[in-house]
Amino acid sequence: MAEDSDLEKTEQPSERRLEQSREKGQVARSRELSTFAVLLAGGATLWFMGSSLTRHLTGLLHDGLSFKQELAFNPALMIPRLYDFSVEMLLAFAPLFLAMLLAALFSPLLLNGWLFSAQSLQPQFSRMNPISGIARMFSMHSLVELGKAVAKSLVVGGVATWVIWHNKDEVMALSSQSLSAAIPQIGHLIGASFLAVVGGILLIVLVDVPFQLWDHNKKLMMTKEEVRQESKETDGDPMVKGRIRNMQREAARRRMMAAIPTADVVVTNPTHYAVALKYSDKGMRAPLVVAKGSDFLALRIREIAQENNVPILEAPPLARALHKHTELGESIPEALYTAVAEVLAYVYQLKRYQTQGGARPHEPDALPVPVALDPAAQIKAV
Repeated sequence: MAEDSDLEKTEQPSERRLEQSREKGQVARSRELSTFAVLLAGGATLWFMGSSLTRHLTGLLHDGLSFKQELAFNPALMIPRLYDFSVEMLLAFAPLFLAMLLAALFSPLLLNGWLFSAQSLQPQFSRMNPISGIARMFSMHSLVELGKAVAKSLVVGGVATWVIWHNKDEVMALSSQSLSAAIPQIGHLIGASFLAVVGGILLIVLVDVPFQLWDHNKKLMMTKEEVRQESKETDGDPMVKGRIRNMQREAARRRMMAAIPTADVVVTNPTHYAVALKYSDKGMRAPLVVAKGSDFLALRIREIAQENNVPILEAPPLARALHKHTELGESIPEALYTAVAEVLAYVYQLKRYQTQGGARPHEPDALPVPVALDPAAQIKAV
Protein backbone atom coordinates (compact mmCIF):
# COMPACT_ATOMS: atom_id res chain seq x y z
CA MET A 1 0.00 0.00 0.00
CA ALA A 2 2.85 2.38 0.80
CA GLU A 3 4.43 1.72 -2.61
CA ASP A 4 1.11 2.43 -4.35
CA SER A 5 0.73 5.73 -2.48
CA ASP A 6 4.24 6.74 -3.53
CA LEU A 7 3.25 6.27 -7.19
CA GLU A 8 0.11 8.41 -6.95
CA LYS A 9 0.47 12.03 -8.04
CA THR A 10 -0.56 13.71 -4.81
CA GLU A 11 2.18 16.35 -4.47
CA GLN A 12 2.04 19.87 -5.85
CA PRO A 13 4.60 20.60 -8.63
CA SER A 14 7.87 22.01 -7.39
CA GLU A 15 9.43 25.25 -8.61
CA ARG A 16 11.96 23.26 -10.61
CA ARG A 17 9.24 21.24 -12.35
CA LEU A 18 7.32 24.42 -13.20
CA GLU A 19 10.49 26.00 -14.57
CA GLN A 20 11.28 22.93 -16.67
CA SER A 21 7.74 23.01 -18.02
CA ARG A 22 8.15 26.66 -19.05
CA GLU A 23 11.47 25.87 -20.74
CA LYS A 24 9.65 23.27 -22.86
CA GLY A 25 6.89 25.75 -23.71
CA GLN A 26 4.33 23.75 -21.70
CA VAL A 27 2.19 26.38 -19.98
CA ALA A 28 -1.51 26.92 -19.37
CA ARG A 29 -3.24 28.25 -22.48
CA SER A 30 -6.80 29.42 -23.03
CA ARG A 31 -7.96 29.71 -26.63
CA GLU A 32 -11.15 31.33 -25.39
CA LEU A 33 -9.14 34.12 -23.76
CA SER A 34 -7.31 34.77 -27.04
CA THR A 35 -10.59 34.75 -28.98
CA PHE A 36 -12.14 37.18 -26.51
CA ALA A 37 -9.10 39.49 -26.67
CA VAL A 38 -9.10 39.52 -30.48
CA LEU A 39 -12.83 40.25 -30.68
CA LEU A 40 -12.59 42.95 -28.04
CA ALA A 41 -9.63 44.59 -29.79
CA GLY A 42 -11.41 44.44 -33.15
CA GLY A 43 -14.64 45.84 -31.75
CA ALA A 44 -12.88 48.66 -29.90
CA THR A 45 -10.92 49.59 -33.02
CA LEU A 46 -14.08 49.66 -35.15
CA TRP A 47 -15.79 51.75 -32.49
CA PHE A 48 -13.09 54.43 -32.50
CA MET A 49 -12.40 54.48 -36.24
CA GLY A 50 -15.92 53.62 -37.43
CA SER A 51 -16.82 57.03 -38.84
CA SER A 52 -13.53 57.51 -40.72
CA LEU A 53 -13.63 53.93 -42.01
CA THR A 54 -17.21 54.41 -43.19
CA ARG A 55 -16.31 57.58 -45.10
CA HIS A 56 -13.27 55.89 -46.63
CA LEU A 57 -15.20 52.81 -47.73
CA THR A 58 -18.07 54.94 -49.04
CA GLY A 59 -15.63 56.90 -51.18
CA LEU A 60 -14.05 53.67 -52.49
CA LEU A 61 -17.48 52.22 -53.27
CA HIS A 62 -18.53 55.42 -55.08
CA ASP A 63 -15.33 55.53 -57.15
CA GLY A 64 -15.50 51.82 -57.91
CA LEU A 65 -19.04 51.98 -59.21
CA SER A 66 -18.57 55.20 -61.13
CA PHE A 67 -18.52 54.73 -64.92
CA LYS A 68 -15.58 56.21 -66.75
CA GLN A 69 -15.46 56.21 -70.52
CA GLU A 70 -11.68 55.68 -70.79
CA LEU A 71 -11.96 52.42 -68.80
CA ALA A 72 -14.65 51.10 -71.12
CA PHE A 73 -12.48 51.56 -74.21
CA ASN A 74 -9.11 50.72 -72.61
CA PRO A 75 -9.22 47.42 -70.65
CA ALA A 76 -5.48 47.74 -69.87
CA LEU A 77 -6.35 50.38 -67.26
CA MET A 78 -8.61 48.04 -65.29
CA ILE A 79 -5.82 46.04 -63.63
CA PRO A 80 -3.94 49.12 -62.26
CA ARG A 81 -7.26 50.56 -61.08
CA LEU A 82 -8.12 47.31 -59.30
CA TYR A 83 -4.66 47.30 -57.73
CA ASP A 84 -5.11 50.88 -56.46
CA PHE A 85 -8.51 50.00 -54.95
CA SER A 86 -7.02 46.92 -53.23
CA VAL A 87 -4.15 48.89 -51.70
CA GLU A 88 -6.52 51.58 -50.44
CA MET A 89 -8.79 48.91 -48.99
CA LEU A 90 -5.89 47.26 -47.14
CA LEU A 91 -4.70 50.60 -45.79
CA ALA A 92 -8.19 51.38 -44.57
CA PHE A 93 -8.40 48.11 -42.63
CA ALA A 94 -4.73 48.14 -41.52
CA PRO A 95 -5.43 49.60 -38.02
CA LEU A 96 -8.07 46.91 -37.45
CA PHE A 97 -5.76 44.10 -38.57
CA LEU A 98 -2.89 45.49 -36.47
CA ALA A 99 -5.03 45.74 -33.33
CA MET A 100 -6.30 42.16 -33.73
CA LEU A 101 -2.76 40.89 -34.42
CA LEU A 102 -1.40 42.56 -31.27
CA ALA A 103 -4.27 41.17 -29.22
CA ALA A 104 -3.57 37.66 -30.53
CA LEU A 105 0.15 37.98 -29.72
CA PHE A 106 -0.14 39.53 -26.26
CA SER A 107 -3.26 37.85 -24.84
CA PRO A 108 -1.23 34.76 -23.70
CA LEU A 109 0.85 37.13 -21.52
CA LEU A 110 -2.16 37.52 -19.24
CA LEU A 111 -1.74 33.91 -18.08
CA ASN A 112 1.96 33.13 -18.30
CA GLY A 113 3.88 36.34 -18.92
CA TRP A 114 6.50 36.56 -21.63
CA LEU A 115 7.71 33.15 -22.79
CA PHE A 116 9.81 32.05 -25.75
CA SER A 117 10.87 28.42 -25.93
CA ALA A 118 12.99 27.01 -28.73
CA GLN A 119 12.16 23.48 -27.60
CA SER A 120 8.51 23.91 -28.54
CA LEU A 121 9.61 24.69 -32.11
CA GLN A 122 11.54 21.44 -32.48
CA PRO A 123 9.78 18.68 -34.47
CA GLN A 124 8.33 15.85 -32.41
CA PHE A 125 8.15 12.75 -34.58
CA SER A 126 6.32 10.85 -31.86
CA ARG A 127 3.22 12.88 -32.70
CA MET A 128 3.26 11.34 -36.19
CA ASN A 129 2.50 7.92 -34.73
CA PRO A 130 -1.07 7.07 -35.94
CA ILE A 131 -1.75 4.83 -32.95
CA SER A 132 -0.88 7.63 -30.54
CA GLY A 133 -3.00 10.01 -32.60
CA ILE A 134 -6.04 7.72 -32.39
CA ALA A 135 -5.47 7.35 -28.65
CA ARG A 136 -5.41 11.15 -28.26
CA MET A 137 -8.64 11.43 -30.27
CA PHE A 138 -10.50 9.29 -27.73
CA SER A 139 -8.67 10.50 -24.63
CA MET A 140 -10.31 12.27 -21.70
CA HIS A 141 -8.68 15.53 -22.78
CA SER A 142 -10.30 15.28 -26.22
CA LEU A 143 -13.68 14.57 -24.65
CA VAL A 144 -13.32 17.62 -22.43
CA GLU A 145 -12.37 19.78 -25.43
CA LEU A 146 -15.38 18.41 -27.34
CA GLY A 147 -17.63 19.29 -24.43
CA LYS A 148 -16.16 22.78 -24.31
CA ALA A 149 -16.71 23.25 -28.05
CA VAL A 150 -20.35 22.14 -27.76
CA ALA A 151 -20.91 24.40 -24.75
CA LYS A 152 -19.28 27.32 -26.54
CA SER A 153 -21.45 26.76 -29.62
CA LEU A 154 -24.58 26.60 -27.48
CA VAL A 155 -23.71 29.78 -25.58
CA VAL A 156 -22.65 31.84 -28.60
CA GLY A 157 -25.44 30.41 -30.78
CA GLY A 158 -28.00 30.98 -28.04
CA VAL A 159 -26.90 34.58 -27.54
CA ALA A 160 -26.92 35.24 -31.30
CA THR A 161 -30.38 33.67 -31.64
CA TRP A 162 -31.71 35.76 -28.76
CA VAL A 163 -30.31 38.95 -30.31
CA ILE A 164 -31.83 38.20 -33.71
CA TRP A 165 -35.20 37.28 -32.20
CA HIS A 166 -35.20 40.30 -29.93
CA ASN A 167 -34.48 42.63 -32.87
CA LYS A 168 -36.51 40.85 -35.56
CA ASP A 169 -38.87 43.78 -35.96
CA GLU A 170 -36.00 46.23 -36.50
CA VAL A 171 -34.37 43.85 -39.03
CA MET A 172 -37.61 43.46 -40.99
CA ALA A 173 -38.15 47.24 -40.98
CA LEU A 174 -34.82 47.87 -42.71
CA SER A 175 -36.31 46.97 -46.12
CA SER A 176 -38.78 49.83 -45.88
CA GLN A 177 -36.28 52.49 -44.78
CA SER A 178 -34.20 54.78 -46.90
CA LEU A 179 -30.51 54.08 -47.35
CA SER A 180 -29.45 57.03 -45.20
CA ALA A 181 -31.66 55.84 -42.33
CA ALA A 182 -30.98 52.11 -42.74
CA ILE A 183 -27.17 52.31 -42.58
CA PRO A 184 -27.07 53.81 -39.02
CA GLN A 185 -29.71 51.32 -37.93
CA ILE A 186 -27.66 48.45 -39.33
CA GLY A 187 -24.61 49.76 -37.46
CA HIS A 188 -26.59 49.89 -34.23
CA LEU A 189 -27.87 46.33 -34.67
CA ILE A 190 -24.42 45.00 -35.50
CA GLY A 191 -22.93 46.77 -32.47
CA ALA A 192 -25.59 45.42 -30.12
CA SER A 193 -25.17 41.91 -31.54
CA PHE A 194 -21.41 42.14 -31.21
CA LEU A 195 -21.58 43.21 -27.56
CA ALA A 196 -24.01 40.40 -26.75
CA VAL A 197 -21.80 37.75 -28.41
CA VAL A 198 -18.66 39.11 -26.72
CA GLY A 199 -20.50 39.02 -23.39
CA GLY A 200 -21.32 35.34 -24.00
CA ILE A 201 -17.69 34.61 -24.82
CA LEU A 202 -16.66 36.41 -21.62
CA LEU A 203 -18.73 33.92 -19.63
CA ILE A 204 -16.88 31.10 -21.38
CA VAL A 205 -13.52 32.77 -20.60
CA LEU A 206 -14.39 33.09 -16.90
CA VAL A 207 -14.92 29.33 -16.80
CA ASP A 208 -12.13 28.26 -19.16
CA VAL A 209 -9.22 30.21 -17.65
CA PRO A 210 -9.51 28.67 -14.12
CA PHE A 211 -10.04 25.26 -15.71
CA GLN A 212 -6.90 25.57 -17.85
CA LEU A 213 -4.83 26.64 -14.84
CA TRP A 214 -6.19 23.72 -12.80
CA ASP A 215 -5.68 21.24 -15.64
CA HIS A 216 -2.09 22.41 -16.26
CA ASN A 217 -1.29 22.14 -12.55
CA LYS A 218 -2.85 18.67 -12.46
CA LYS A 219 -0.66 17.48 -15.34
CA LEU A 220 2.45 18.62 -13.46
CA MET A 221 1.50 16.96 -10.16
CA MET A 222 4.28 14.78 -8.75
CA THR A 223 4.48 11.50 -6.90
CA LYS A 224 6.29 11.28 -3.57
CA GLU A 225 9.03 9.28 -5.27
CA GLU A 226 9.49 12.04 -7.88
CA VAL A 227 9.74 14.61 -5.09
CA ARG A 228 12.42 12.55 -3.34
CA GLN A 229 14.31 12.01 -6.59
CA GLU A 230 14.21 15.72 -7.44
CA SER A 231 15.43 16.55 -3.95
CA LYS A 232 18.39 14.25 -4.50
CA GLU A 233 19.16 15.84 -7.87
CA THR A 234 18.95 19.41 -6.57
CA ASP A 235 20.31 19.08 -3.05
CA GLY A 236 22.47 16.04 -3.68
CA ASP A 237 22.33 12.48 -2.42
CA PRO A 238 22.38 12.48 1.43
CA MET A 239 25.10 9.80 1.45
CA VAL A 240 27.24 11.81 -0.96
CA LYS A 241 26.64 14.97 1.03
CA GLY A 242 27.62 13.13 4.19
CA ARG A 243 30.86 11.95 2.62
CA ILE A 244 31.59 15.48 1.39
CA ARG A 245 31.00 16.88 4.89
CA ASN A 246 33.29 14.24 6.36
CA MET A 247 36.00 15.11 3.85
CA GLN A 248 35.58 18.81 4.61
CA ARG A 249 35.82 18.18 8.34
CA GLU A 250 38.91 16.04 7.82
CA ALA A 251 40.54 18.73 5.67
CA ALA A 252 39.71 21.37 8.29
CA ARG A 253 41.15 19.13 10.99
CA ARG A 254 44.39 18.70 9.04
CA ARG A 255 44.67 22.46 8.59
CA MET A 256 44.01 22.92 12.29
CA MET A 257 46.68 20.41 13.27
CA ALA A 258 49.15 22.10 10.92
CA ALA A 259 48.52 25.43 12.67
CA ILE A 260 49.31 24.12 16.18
CA PRO A 261 53.14 24.47 15.86
CA THR A 262 52.64 28.20 15.16
CA ALA A 263 50.59 28.73 18.34
CA ASP A 264 51.95 30.64 21.35
CA VAL A 265 50.24 28.51 23.98
CA VAL A 266 47.82 25.62 24.44
CA VAL A 267 45.33 26.00 27.29
CA THR A 268 44.01 22.67 28.66
CA ASN A 269 41.36 21.38 31.05
CA PRO A 270 43.74 19.36 31.47
CA THR A 271 42.24 16.22 29.83
CA HIS A 272 38.84 17.09 28.34
CA TYR A 273 39.58 20.31 26.45
CA ALA A 274 42.52 21.91 24.65
CA VAL A 275 42.60 25.31 22.92
CA ALA A 276 45.61 26.68 21.01
CA LEU A 277 46.03 30.47 20.95
CA LYS A 278 48.18 32.72 18.79
CA TYR A 279 48.86 36.43 19.09
CA SER A 280 50.94 38.98 17.25
CA ASP A 281 51.01 42.70 17.82
CA LYS A 282 51.25 43.16 14.04
CA GLY A 283 47.82 43.01 12.46
CA MET A 284 45.97 41.22 15.29
CA ARG A 285 43.41 43.04 17.41
CA ALA A 286 43.17 40.14 19.88
CA PRO A 287 44.52 36.59 20.24
CA LEU A 288 43.12 34.06 17.75
CA VAL A 289 42.01 30.48 18.28
CA VAL A 290 44.01 28.34 15.83
CA ALA A 291 42.96 24.93 17.19
CA LYS A 292 40.53 23.46 19.68
CA GLY A 293 39.12 20.07 20.53
CA SER A 294 37.81 17.77 23.25
CA ASP A 295 38.74 14.29 24.51
CA PHE A 296 40.79 12.43 21.85
CA LEU A 297 41.24 15.54 19.70
CA ALA A 298 42.37 17.46 22.76
CA LEU A 299 44.94 14.74 23.47
CA ARG A 300 46.21 14.98 19.91
CA ILE A 301 46.53 18.78 20.18
CA ARG A 302 48.62 18.39 23.35
CA GLU A 303 50.85 15.77 21.70
CA ILE A 304 51.55 18.00 18.67
CA ALA A 305 52.21 20.96 20.99
CA GLN A 306 54.75 18.91 23.00
CA GLU A 307 56.46 17.72 19.82
CA ASN A 308 56.89 21.35 18.67
CA ASN A 309 57.79 22.85 22.09
CA VAL A 310 54.59 24.87 22.33
CA PRO A 311 53.91 25.79 25.98
CA ILE A 312 50.97 23.98 27.60
CA LEU A 313 49.12 25.59 30.50
CA GLU A 314 46.52 23.86 32.64
CA ALA A 315 43.73 26.37 33.26
CA PRO A 316 40.41 24.46 33.41
CA PRO A 317 37.97 27.41 33.69
CA LEU A 318 39.68 29.31 30.86
CA ALA A 319 39.92 26.20 28.66
CA ARG A 320 36.24 25.46 29.14
CA ALA A 321 35.25 29.06 28.39
CA LEU A 322 37.42 29.26 25.27
CA HIS A 323 36.16 25.92 23.95
CA LYS A 324 32.53 26.93 24.54
CA HIS A 325 32.51 30.51 23.25
CA THR A 326 35.06 30.61 20.41
CA GLU A 327 35.39 29.19 16.89
CA LEU A 328 38.43 28.42 14.78
CA GLY A 329 40.04 31.51 13.29
CA GLU A 330 38.05 33.87 15.53
CA SER A 331 39.29 36.28 18.18
CA ILE A 332 38.65 35.51 21.83
CA PRO A 333 35.72 37.27 23.56
CA GLU A 334 36.45 40.61 25.18
CA ALA A 335 35.43 39.22 28.58
CA LEU A 336 38.46 36.88 28.43
CA TYR A 337 41.03 39.52 27.43
CA THR A 338 42.41 39.90 30.98
CA ALA A 339 42.72 36.17 31.63
CA VAL A 340 44.40 35.50 28.28
CA ALA A 341 46.70 38.48 28.76
CA GLU A 342 47.97 36.92 32.00
CA VAL A 343 48.51 33.62 30.16
CA LEU A 344 50.48 35.29 27.36
CA ALA A 345 52.54 37.24 29.85
CA TYR A 346 53.44 33.97 31.54
CA VAL A 347 54.37 32.43 28.14
CA TYR A 348 56.66 35.35 27.25
CA GLN A 349 58.34 35.14 30.68
CA LEU A 350 58.75 31.39 30.21
CA LYS A 351 60.41 31.84 26.82
CA ARG A 352 62.79 34.45 28.29
CA TYR A 353 63.63 32.05 31.13
CA GLN A 354 64.35 29.23 28.64
CA THR A 355 66.68 31.43 26.56
CA GLN A 356 68.27 33.70 29.15
CA GLY A 357 67.89 31.80 32.43
CA GLY A 358 66.99 33.38 35.74
CA ALA A 359 64.06 32.66 38.02
CA ARG A 360 61.40 30.38 36.54
CA PRO A 361 58.05 32.19 36.30
CA HIS A 362 55.11 30.88 38.31
CA GLU A 363 52.14 29.51 36.41
CA PRO A 364 49.17 31.83 36.78
CA ASP A 365 46.31 30.56 38.89
CA ALA A 366 42.88 31.94 39.73
CA LEU A 367 42.55 33.53 36.29
CA PRO A 368 39.71 36.09 36.06
CA VAL A 369 37.25 34.04 34.02
CA PRO A 370 33.64 35.31 34.25
CA VAL A 371 31.27 32.75 35.75
CA ALA A 372 28.80 33.34 32.88
CA LEU A 373 31.40 32.02 30.39
CA ASP A 374 32.38 28.89 32.34
CA PRO A 375 29.95 26.01 31.63
CA ALA A 376 31.04 24.04 34.71
CA ALA A 377 30.49 27.05 37.00
CA GLN A 378 27.01 27.56 35.59
CA ILE A 379 26.10 23.93 36.25
CA LYS A 380 27.26 24.24 39.87
CA ALA A 381 25.26 27.42 40.29
CA VAL A 382 22.10 25.63 39.14
